[in-house]
Amino acid sequence: MTPEALFDGNLRQHRCLFDGLEALRPRICSAAAAMIEALRHGGRLLFCGNGGSASDSLHLAAEFNGRLARERAPLAALALNADCATLTAIANDYGYEQVFARPLRALARPGDCLVALSTSGRSPNVLRALETARHCGVASVALLGRDGGDACALADIAVVVPHADSARIQEAHIFIGHTWCGQIEQALGLVE
Repeated sequence: MTPEALFDGNLRQHRCLFDGLEALRPRICSAAAAMIEALRHGGRLLFCGNGGSASDSLHLAAEFNGRLARERAPLAALALNADCATLTAIANDYGYEQVFARPLRALARPGDCLVALSTSGRSPNVLRALETARHCGVASVALLGRDGGDACALADIAVVVPHADSARIQEAHIFIGHTWCGQIEQALGLVE
């Protein structure tokens, strides 16, 4: 395959997927409402994910702590995968499936909202985090791909990007995350 053909194929897939995202609007808006509720009442957004989804978790937490496009007050958000010392200590001592659940148990309080990202919806550590959120009385949003996997049943609100390619799913996840940030900024009266 030539570089041009690869580019054209990727762009075609991207456009096709994004043309279909409108069907996700109700779930995307419901997820934003859950996050607004948390932030409005002093709660925090707690993000987690693996690999590219870990990077997306960091990216989105930064958008909330900083700003999306216009100057505004910071919003309480953190990525559970940001602390490599904690992550590796828990993985070593308790197993990798506990790397998000354990800090969630330590940090989360009722009124917070977990935002779990997974392109497959099958990552054991993300599943444990969703189970822990439910046990701790924390709202949960799962931003998923493919068919949503087991995470669909564990999340309060699941937004599933219906595609098989992780790269295309992650492109949609960032679009959705940026949309959430904008929706939340407006709903909280932080921007005009």
